Amino acid sequence: MPSQIKDYADRILAAAADKTPLRWRGGGTKDFYGQALVGDIVDTRPLAGIRAYEPSELVVTVGAGTPLAELEAVLAEQGQCLPFEPPHFAHLAHPSSGATVGGMVAAGLAGPSRAAVGSVRDFVLGLELLNGRGEHLVFGGQVMKNVAGYDVSRMLAGSMGTLGLITSVSLKVLPVAPAQASLRFELDSATALQRLNAWAGQPLPLNASCCLDGVLTVRLRGAKAAVQAAIDRMGGELLPEVEANALWGALREQTHPFFALTGEDSLWRVCVPDTTPPLGTGQRCLIEWGGAQRWYKLTPQDAPDTAAPLRERAQQWGGHATRFRGHSALPVFTPASEVLLRIQRDLQKQFDPAGIFCRQRLEA
Repeated sequence: MPSQIKDYADRILAAAADKTPLRWRGGGTKDFYGQALVGDIVDTRPLAGIRAYEPSELVVTVGAGTPLAELEAVLAEQGQCLPFEPPHFAHLAHPSSGATVGGMVAAGLAGPSRAAVGSVRDFVLGLELLNGRGEHLVFGGQVMKNVAGYDVSRMLAGSMGTLGLITSVSLKVLPVAPAQASLRFELDSATALQRLNAWAGQPLPLNASCCLDGVLTVRLRGAKAAVQAAIDRMGGELLPEVEANALWGALREQTHPFFALTGEDSLWRVCVPDTTPPLGTGQRCLIEWGGAQRWYKLTPQDAPDTAAPLRERAQQWGGHATRFRGHSALPVFTPASEVLLRIQRDLQKQFDPAGIFCRQRLEA
């Protein structure tokens, strides 16, 4: 066991013996996300560095403390990328902080292209983890066909650090698309959802979408011929490249004015089947992912019980609502069913028998 990993393992064993809660923290750019932050901070940034990168194999292995911006820069030099567009959210953290790869996996958040290319977990090939017994475990590998039985490495995506300390991760990467274009349409949300679902059943290189205030914008990515054919077929207004890039970047990082919160505002993320019609709550809504992800900003001027009906309507359509940022009396996450909650707690008990890994991050 490398000395650096051993130091972390010793810290875990000492905390387990003393029943001292711990929480892993890289750049702290996702500190706003989840329930209560409990435990002594363990800085993961020393676990930095690109361990292996084979551009021809579309695989990279990096330490969990590696800055996400550094990894993306290295990939860009080879014309490659993380296609799920993980957000950095640097503006929501300390100015000197930056998102890390471990935090990216632990949070499991993806950007505008998620519905088209897949989630963070879909690109995790393997990882190394320190569990609550101080054991350094290896899951998965560096190729796609390496999983037999339970895929633990992908299960860690979105676990919010409650199962252990991710020390390194192997990721599948993809070439940057040779062409892209963004089209704008003036459509109300109901019509936009119908149009998006119709397009989804056609051979179009749809990569991202956004509907807000009667304007639907879609991004096309793929081969030049495919993108041009889609432009000719779909119509709409072709956006200048600079304007389009600014829009998608603002959506990815939530720097778009829609996401700005003040005072007692709260931002709610609703995930529902993309065929779900508008929820009809009366609040302003920003729709992404072909209709599968919808953002609502609730203000003090809204009725105090607005969030609860929003969550109920999402559940009625087979989805869920998360208080992504801001204030509310409701729990951050939609309460899990008894079955799912039992599975979650059993997993936590196996990985973290002493219960020191900030379990409150996922549960109220």
